[in-house]
Amino acid sequence: MAVALCGVWMPNPTLSGNVLPSQIKPSTTALAATPHLASSSTIQIVGGKSHGQYVNGGVSSNRTFEDISEESYWTNLDADLYHWTKKLRPIQWYPGHIAKTEKELKEQLKLMDVVIEVQDARIPLSTSHPQMESWLGNRKRILVLNREDMISTEDRNAWATYYAMQGIKVVFSNGQLGMGSMKLSRLAKTLASGVNVKRRAKGLLPRPVRAGIVGYPNVGKSSLINRLLKRRMCPAAPRPGVTRQLKWVQFGKDLELLDSPGIIPMRISDQSAAIKLAICDDIGERSYDVADVAAILVQMLTRIPAVGPKALYNRYKIDTDGLCGNIFVQKLALQLFNGDTHQAAFRILTDFRKGKFGWIALERPPG
Repeated sequence: MAVALCGVWMPNPTLSGNVLPSQIKPSTTALAATPHLASSSTIQIVGGKSHGQYVNGGVSSNRTFEDISEESYWTNLDADLYHWTKKLRPIQWYPGHIAKTEKELKEQLKLMDVVIEVQDARIPLSTSHPQMESWLGNRKRILVLNREDMISTEDRNAWATYYAMQGIKVVFSNGQLGMGSMKLSRLAKTLASGVNVKRRAKGLLPRPVRAGIVGYPNVGKSSLINRLLKRRMCPAAPRPGVTRQLKWVQFGKDLELLDSPGIIPMRISDQSAAIKLAICDDIGERSYDVADVAAILVQMLTRIPAVGPKALYNRYKIDTDGLCGNIFVQKLALQLFNGDTHQAAFRILTDFRKGKFGWIALERPPG
């Protein structure tokens, strides 16, 4: 059962001052326009260009997109997302094979010369395992932001700058087409070149560099390996949970790669991250309500400058002005799917994943 996602409050002095739930007024305009979709208790704040319409003591602030800096958009969006997710059933997904994989992976890490962590370029922070740093210790690390074809040039530049300032080696890749795979291979060999220098000094023969590829489910680890090898050596499919066991594969004479199943925390404490994992199909579909996730995606897209309400209207011919995400999903269901909100929600998520609203990231680097 989908939860109505129409109320937003933000303790953000930039836009509205401290706003309490008790200060938010129901939107009679939206309710009158759609009496068959919303009850009298629906709280309406989501709008089009005046998306910053947060009520403060009964007085609304009608700041438009042009009034707020781009950095503020992302800060405010994160704050909104936090409150939206508090209304929902928590998203948790931890298939049985992951616990076994995590234990085996920790043992295999001891054999690795370099670790390649793959993240989803649309949501790098949400696909960064919170325990990865402690697992790696002093091992050399390469960060791969896969699906670079699914984000804008501005997004790419922002993340490249962010990681460069931290001194982290980053490779942008497209696992489906192989872009970035050869650069990744060269970088892995270069970072681990000291291994064989030490072996020769000890009178030992050189051996292949061992690189482990790790990351969340469905971020493209196996596809990346298949592109590196130029043949299908690892099972890959556009859904989480396909790879089920660790597998070493040989890449030429001087590089060995370890493909591993996706690893995810046993409990996801950050539900904003969980929602983004669901939107990007990086977590099992059974763990979330599709209608709730699609409703939040609609509200996110209306606030992202590169998309906004216009892109949604151009796609579905449904006006987002005065509508919350849940009502938008219901309207689309009535228009195209005989009232089936599950089908309508799935269409919205699929359209985002296929780039129908443009290729955009759902995260920007923290300020």
